[in-house]
Amino acid sequence: MPQKKRYTTNRNYRRKRSKKNNYTTVILLVIVAMFVLSFFGYRRYVQYKSETQVEAVQQEHSTFVKKIAPYAVDLGKQYGVLPSITIAQAILESDWGTSTLASQYNNYFGIKGSDPANTKVLQTKEYTNNQWVTINGRFRVYSDFRESMKDHTKLLVDGTTWNSQQYQQVIQSKDYIDAAVALQTDGYATDPGYTSKIIRIIQKYNLKKYDEGIK
Repeated sequence: MPQKKRYTTNRNYRRKRSKKNNYTTVILLVIVAMFVLSFFGYRRYVQYKSETQVEAVQQEHSTFVKKIAPYAVDLGKQYGVLPSITIAQAILESDWGTSTLASQYNNYFGIKGSDPANTKVLQTKEYTNNQWVTINGRFRVYSDFRESMKDHTKLLVDGTTWNSQQYQQVIQSKDYIDAAVALQTDGYATDPGYTSKIIRIIQKYNLKKYDEGIK
């Protein structure tokens, strides 16, 4: 009898231990499942947030193009400057209208001036002696972005005070690639990558469509 009693007690102990192990296993499985679900849920949240941000940026870009494209076309018909060039330059130089110069002073092209009454001194970067340097420049202030666009177009048409023919290659160009190259060769920008940036913007956002019927 004593031996049988010890056997029964030991068997009950193993049953209890087995149940305890099963409970532990279930709890571990639940914890692992919760971790896995949380991980993939977080990844999905990050992905959703990223996609939402991309859509918001794309919408902002589309809105900016729609804002300035009609007037760029009007100026193109009047002065012969390809609208795709005007739009791409505005995008590049104003950072989609978000730069301080663009958002606060409606200057989309970094147009400079000398009259303190209608200019503002701001820091800018220029490419000099094979390096980028930060300088203070005096830039024109406009009451409306259209004024900036028209000033930019007239600059290309009329040239500079020291060379009225400076940008004639840009005006005479029949397509945006030739015009973008001419901007560089005619000395419009100091950035050595200016031409490729303009071309890339035009191609990426299909700005060529605004050139139809201009030349």
